[in-house]
Amino acid sequence: MRMRKLMGLGLVSLSLAALTATTAVQAAEPHRGGVFRAIASASAGTIDPLVNYQQEYWELFASVYDGLLSFKKVSGKDGATIVPDLAEAMPTVSDDGKTLTFTLRKGIKFSNGKDVTVADVKASFERIFKVLSPTAGSFYGGIVGADACLKTPATCNLDKGVVVDPATNKITIHLTAADSDFYDKLSLPHASILPADAPSKDAGNTPIPGTGPYVIKDYDPNTGLKLVRNPYFKVWSKDAQPDGYIDELDYKFGMTDEAQVTAVQNGQADWMFDDIPADRLAEVASKNAKQIHLEPLAAFYYAALNVNIAPFNNEKVRQALNYAVDRNALVKIWGGPQLAVPTCQVLPLNFPGHEDYCPYASGKNFKPNMAKAKELIKESGIKPGMKVTVITEDKTGWKNMGAYIQSVLNELGFDASIKPLAHSIEYTYINNSNNKAQISLSDWFQDYPAPADFLQILYSCSSFHPGSDSSPNIAGFCDKGIDAQMDAAMKTQLTDNAAAMKQWAAVDKAVVDKAPLVSFFNPKKVEFVGKNVGNYIFNPVYLFMPTLASVK
Repeated sequence: MRMRKLMGLGLVSLSLAALTATTAVQAAEPHRGGVFRAIASASAGTIDPLVNYQQEYWELFASVYDGLLSFKKVSGKDGATIVPDLAEAMPTVSDDGKTLTFTLRKGIKFSNGKDVTVADVKASFERIFKVLSPTAGSFYGGIVGADACLKTPATCNLDKGVVVDPATNKITIHLTAADSDFYDKLSLPHASILPADAPSKDAGNTPIPGTGPYVIKDYDPNTGLKLVRNPYFKVWSKDAQPDGYIDELDYKFGMTDEAQVTAVQNGQADWMFDDIPADRLAEVASKNAKQIHLEPLAAFYYAALNVNIAPFNNEKVRQALNYAVDRNALVKIWGGPQLAVPTCQVLPLNFPGHEDYCPYASGKNFKPNMAKAKELIKESGIKPGMKVTVITEDKTGWKNMGAYIQSVLNELGFDASIKPLAHSIEYTYINNSNNKAQISLSDWFQDYPAPADFLQILYSCSSFHPGSDSSPNIAGFCDKGIDAQMDAAMKTQLTDNAAAMKQWAAVDKAVVDKAPLVSFFNPKKVEFVGKNVGNYIFNPVYLFMPTLASVK
């Protein structure tokens, strides 16, 4: 999700040969106890897990809150495996996939000492709508009764959608239609089970009791946050919610990225959330190589081409730009091949449904074809000199990428200019079709590891909302045939995941061929940890998990 995107990776053209995949070496065997010191430039707003949509806190929520299901809390591909959490087992499924029945584990308590009951489960699902969770409609709108909750959130009632039985500890969720990604959605922090008496509005800076091994003890968005052990926690599943190693996490806000680097180097901090700044990357790669982890991210950076207005309402023009763009040049602008991998596709490398495909560039070197691009421009009938404005963020790296796209458009015969906008407004601006953005630079980070989280959200007809600031289908792309392919893939995914991934790969190729975008690259994340940090865990969904680290 764009709202969860990480900060830019420095956006430099340095050669960081010292950085190789997962270079850090574990300091020692995991050690229980101690204080983990985390630092960041700023807080991430509300600590309400049903409202906050920022990676900075999702990394913490994973050890404070639980849902009925969870992603396995380990590194690597296995970390995308869904396992039972507060539920005793994976649900029984009936009614052609529209009814899911769970049994709530017994003996689990919230951090305030109260038992977790099925009433808390039902109230938590209703609360998703009452607090106006940003994913209420998109993730949980398929629950029976959710349509009424979306219209009148304050009086949300899911009596028919989430049916609970205190006598048997059963929870039955009824959906209006089978949803092959619903398990993923139940595993996210927005589906955390909270006490039934949790406030029916955003809790803001006030911690809500959870069920995980840690509890938020103090929070001041101006200065810091503290996690301590939950005295009522007992491990019920090492896969879903392992006991952490550290006794306390102290998170300090207000340090510049430069100061953060120095603090980790000097042993004054154990990890920095923000990215290493451009002028320190080479130094850190040279002096602190063993403290660096380089992690691929399920994300991509791209240019959205508005298919409803000139010149990109012409498919040949869209394809021409895809042929003309040198993706390696964009990788170099971002920081080089150690920090990004070129791509022509929507689905990231090594992501479910990904099959290598790039009809616009030669071989694995992604060599552009300007001659083919100019031939297509000629065939399109577009008159030379048409004005095109490239919308981008006003940060240096984004502006540099925008300037490169501007130069390519000019070489193709357009009169291109660049319009940088502040980070705080750029995304909503390009979402809104009333602003008539012809071409805009954006990115997308996974919510959960499933193809629909990219292809359906970004390129289905239903995700284009004209005149709305919340329309992730920035290109305004709608192809009924491709939509039918997506629906078929979702249906197949319910019974044959391997076959569905083949269908999703075909959808990815179909979208690339229609070219409502120019895909640039898949980014990597540079994690910088202290010398005394061991048991480094980087989960593909939650990313770095500080409470599972150990400190000397």
